[in-house]
Amino acid sequence: MSLETRNFSIVAHIDHGKSTLADRLIQQTDLVADRDFRHQILDSLDIERERGITIKSQTASLPYQAQDGRNILLNLIDTPGHVDFAYEVSRALAACEGVLLLVDAAQGVQAQTVANLYLAMEHDLEILPVINKIDLRSADIDRAREQIESELGLDGSTAVLVSAKTGAGIAELQEAIVEHIPAPAGHLDRAFKALIFDAHYDSFRGAVASCRVFDGSVAPGDTIKLMSNFQTYRVEEVGTFQIKRVPCERLEAGAVGYVIAGIKTVADTRVGDTMTHKDRPAAVPLSGFRESKPVVFSSLYPVASDDYPGLSDALDKYVLNDAALVFTKDSSAALGQGFRAGFLGLLHLEIVQERLEREFGQSLILTAPSVEYHFHLQDGSVMSMDNPAYYPDPVSITRSEEPYIRASIMVPERHMGAVMKLCLLRRGVNSDVQYPGPGRLEIRFDLPLAEVIFDFYDRLKSITQGYGSLDYEMLDYRAGDLVKLDILVNSERVDALSMVVHRDRARARAVHACEQLKEVIPKQMFRIPIQGAIGGKIIARETITAFRKDVTAKCYGGDISRKRKLLEKQKAGKKRMKMVGSVAIPQAAFIAVLKTSRD
Repeated sequence: MSLETRNFSIVAHIDHGKSTLADRLIQQTDLVADRDFRHQILDSLDIERERGITIKSQTASLPYQAQDGRNILLNLIDTPGHVDFAYEVSRALAACEGVLLLVDAAQGVQAQTVANLYLAMEHDLEILPVINKIDLRSADIDRAREQIESELGLDGSTAVLVSAKTGAGIAELQEAIVEHIPAPAGHLDRAFKALIFDAHYDSFRGAVASCRVFDGSVAPGDTIKLMSNFQTYRVEEVGTFQIKRVPCERLEAGAVGYVIAGIKTVADTRVGDTMTHKDRPAAVPLSGFRESKPVVFSSLYPVASDDYPGLSDALDKYVLNDAALVFTKDSSAALGQGFRAGFLGLLHLEIVQERLEREFGQSLILTAPSVEYHFHLQDGSVMSMDNPAYYPDPVSITRSEEPYIRASIMVPERHMGAVMKLCLLRRGVNSDVQYPGPGRLEIRFDLPLAEVIFDFYDRLKSITQGYGSLDYEMLDYRAGDLVKLDILVNSERVDALSMVVHRDRARARAVHACEQLKEVIPKQMFRIPIQGAIGGKIIARETITAFRKDVTAKCYGGDISRKRKLLEKQKAGKKRMKMVGSVAIPQAAFIAVLKTSRD
């Protein structure tokens, strides 16, 4: 089996047609009957289908008969394209020997194409360039070949031409996969060794581990050991992914499949762990994966405080399927018990929120996202902080630092001015412009991460009419004038709405937050001031006016002093009400502060 297998992945920039190409490869092998087929068949999550993006790596084993008569199993591992899910891509590549690097014939090489090429090179994989969307009127195949050579350093003449939409060139692509991508090099006689590259939770069977077998074999009845925690389990079922799970007799060296071993506790199935036999263990574990480092932080709270145990259980199960999410317990005076979570980016945050709500039935409130800041204090210590609640005493801070990224933005030449203006507004520095091809620019900027996590990507897509593409890498920490912005509702600080911002942007953010809160907090019988403050200094204010009963309606004509007496009495009552009354802040208010301004 090991000699007649090809393990490969499809990598590309977002929207270059990975999922559609996977559809055509699956249709070509008759794995799914035409009546059961649907578009983006490997995108199993509802949220993936709605947004038209791939979030989770999926595997499909495709039987194929080569032109020389050999029967070969093509193991396709589909990967996401968005920059926030690069970690998911790196895990999928660890199970492969080669990749199809997809390039859009109309758009050419984009930022994420280059980033994925480097990921594949890091894993020392065979790279087969594929030019997709050749059926488009705007397709320029010669230019795409030229860019593959000049920007990626690959041989453009070897690129396979396909149209994932019409199915043209798919047969030629299958032959190219067999010819160019090497067969896995594994030894059946060695001790069993397999890498867990993904997992999900089945409420009837426990944890289902997706793994790549490097040496030996595994079959039902074997006793396996996980090398990270030395727990042992008896294997109940092994098999391959052919859209659904298909059991088989054994998984041998070179195979990609799944193992069910009655692993009940979610924490035991760690992505990157090595499986081996209990009686004949492997000497050393496989290298696994680098720990993903979260860059965006936000707190998650249940809408009803008694839902906290349910949220805790849901996060434990979710983390099995998304190893990039990290979380710790947290609490808030306004929102009660919750969790402080770290994400790889803002899209990752949105996806986690939606999946927790849909798949686990959780109703959540999220606080404003923040990044990790460093504060140098007067006693010589350095404090790292990602939660505004732990902002140190301003008097003790000698220097504050914030994380910077190097953003690489590819755009058509006509949008250069708008992109430069956007980056400069977001405190971008050290600009660099390169011309990778006719009519196309690569603009590089060093930007504070805090300015990018809110709405930078949305604004970029808007001003470039959807043609702008963004890739970024973490750089370093640089000094910045950072302050803590508090939001006060009825003169009381709401800790869940606090945020750390640059002093130059503080007023704009305070005004925006106050305006959004004014629209969603309902009127009371007394006036409610909403204020933005830095320390004791108020920098923005909005006022929610009170409901007002017309107490002078029964006074017709007569002395004005009678009306005045009634109005004074009403005023005194409202003043007393304001002193004892508390404002219940609705859930929508916390979400409103996160919304970008309408401009």
